[in-house]
Amino acid sequence: MITVMIADDENLLRGAIAALLDLEDGITVVAQADNGSSAVARAAEHRPDVVLLDFEMPGMDGIDAATAILAARPDQTIILLTRHGRPGVLKRALKAGVRGFVAKSIEPERLARIIVDVHAGQRYIDSEISMAAMIDDCPLTERELEVLRLTVNGLAVREMGAALHLASGTVRNYLSSAMQKTATASRHEAARVARERSWL
Repeated sequence: MITVMIADDENLLRGAIAALLDLEDGITVVAQADNGSSAVARAAEHRPDVVLLDFEMPGMDGIDAATAILAARPDQTIILLTRHGRPGVLKRALKAGVRGFVAKSIEPERLARIIVDVHAGQRYIDSEISMAAMIDDCPLTERELEVLRLTVNGLAVREMGAALHLASGTVRNYLSSAMQKTATASRHEAARVARERSWL
């Protein structure tokens, strides 16, 4: 029996997924959470075989929650559910250690099959999301993307430097480069363009 935990802030959808998975032979839902922080706590408490995380949750998104869960349990199998298969999100998810990346529009029977396969050690990436990542035209380096993510989170340059263990001047250089590549006049505008282009 494969035990599963589901985290999604949409109560109706989360309940529907749980009910449908419980109908599948060999799968049982042992816990649910409605935000990222709760998901981290419930995963530690219930130690499920597979964790299903919605990407877009308040406070702590699915990738941040996955990172925290994997820090405590490196072998935890995690599948990310998303409505928006942005290439930048896929790259962050894979870097964090997520083993499955699934669109929320998937059929329940297919999701159950993916849970079984990923639990057995395979990886799964939605084909449309994978194709989008292959043709991604993002000109920004990973460091430039990091400083723009922190810009979106409202951090000042000094705070970014502390978070990334970089000098403030180095952070400014990354921001300046990102602004140049996005043809924008401010770091906030550069971050907005990066989000609109699905690079973040």
